[in-house]
Amino acid sequence: YVLSGCAPLSPVQGVYFTSTKAPQGDKVKISEDAQPKSLGESACHSILFLVAFGDCSIKEAMKDGNITKIHHVDQSSMNILYFYFRYETNVWGE
Repeated sequence: YVLSGCAPLSPVQGVYFTSTKAPQGDKVKISEDAQPKSLGESACHSILFLVAFGDCSIKEAMKDGNITKIHHVDQSSMNILYFYFRYETNVWGE
């Protein structure tokens, strides 16, 4: 994992390709009043482990989807031969 950077954030790893989605329910309190009507997304990227950029925070995803009450949060990650890595936060709510 020394050379894998942020790749271990994925629940499982593929050597050549990774594309996973997983819940992040333990990171936010689910609002019982909110219904999953809207989706907000935020993402971070890494290229060749030389540069990394983006804002994949829950707050940024809430802003993207105009969400004030969170129902649940998911994360997804994609890795192609460790040359390109994308980590995405998906916030569902209203």
